[in-house]
Amino acid sequence: MEQLTTYDAVIVGGGPAGATAAEYLASKKHNVLLLNRDGRIKPCGGAIPPRLIRDFDIPDRLLVARARSARIVAPSNKKVDMPIEGGFVGLVDRETFDEFLRDRAQKAGADRRAGKFIRVERDTDGTAIVVYQPADKSESAEPVRVRARTIVGADGARSKVAGQCVKGGDKYYSVFAYHEIIKIPEALPDGYDRDRCDIYYTSKLSPDFYAWIFPHGGTASVGVGSAKKGFGLRSAAHQLRAATGLDSCTTVRTEGAPIPLKPLKKWDNGQDVVLAGDAAGVVAPSSGEGIYYAMIGGQYAAEAVEECLATGNPKALAQARKRFMKSNGMTFWVLGIMQYFWYCSDKRRERFVKMCDDPDVQRLTWQAYMNKELVKADPGAHVRIFFKDLGHLMGVGRT
Repeated sequence: MEQLTTYDAVIVGGGPAGATAAEYLASKKHNVLLLNRDGRIKPCGGAIPPRLIRDFDIPDRLLVARARSARIVAPSNKKVDMPIEGGFVGLVDRETFDEFLRDRAQKAGADRRAGKFIRVERDTDGTAIVVYQPADKSESAEPVRVRARTIVGADGARSKVAGQCVKGGDKYYSVFAYHEIIKIPEALPDGYDRDRCDIYYTSKLSPDFYAWIFPHGGTASVGVGSAKKGFGLRSAAHQLRAATGLDSCTTVRTEGAPIPLKPLKKWDNGQDVVLAGDAAGVVAPSSGEGIYYAMIGGQYAAEAVEECLATGNPKALAQARKRFMKSNGMTFWVLGIMQYFWYCSDKRRERFVKMCDDPDVQRLTWQAYMNKELVKADPGAHVRIFFKDLGHLMGVGRT
């Protein structure tokens, strides 16, 4: 019988979730394989909050821009600016950012390989065998097999690991995102601001989500998202570029992918597999933010794996989801309600943008985003917002 290499953990997927899990486990002296499919870059605006930068020790050199305000644009073209008082939102290029995280995991001791996950098999003693196709087929045309005491499925939306190993792992609610990375000329187009993120709420650009222009220093991400089948994301992105004077800019690359907006009900198989990142469905509704939640989910998954390896109790793997939902579940619930209610028509979107013009709304929104928790310390502001919301719901809200 072929002698297979055995790993404490095989991490399938080298995005922010997988790379974070791999670095954590490797730093704890576990034998880790980080398997990543080369050449894939997720469509993403690249926004990261200060808490992520602090908690995960992200160096300044990875920040290609610092947004100090956001502009919200209504269907009527009404614009509301939301300045970030005393702070900024970091912007990263996912190609560079993800590679940094993978390299950091490798330096921590992870065995990093390029390849495409195929399936999970079982050895005669029940141990998982991860089967993958190496990227360099000249070395071996045959798939490679490795034994895994545990597996972290971090292979993105519509995860093959989740679909094969976790009950309900193929049931995602997703929007499909498409963006174009464009080169910004030295002479900036009228209305473009290198320090501002622009978000467009109109059915012309997205019937049920939003469109965006995010600065990336010398480039920008121009993108759209929608869950409506048949909606022309590419043509909507081109329409946005034309409307903002960015249609003449050189296109560097384009990317598209599904973005899951609801955490799966189960993240583990009760034996040796746990999910993280998009594979677990942890992109925030309403905002579409995923990098922070992927990385904190990757950390929780790694900690659950560490406990499972130490105790031999597979029930420890369920702690990844429990910890994530305890710290972020309410945020996901609130954002899901917001998206369901406010994004369903241009009339409601118009009222939503009006709400964003309120100083209390802006202050609490930025505090929650920057610190990744709902703000509880200002009950007076919450009461004021509640009554203002009632006015907008009844159609009598004022600008």
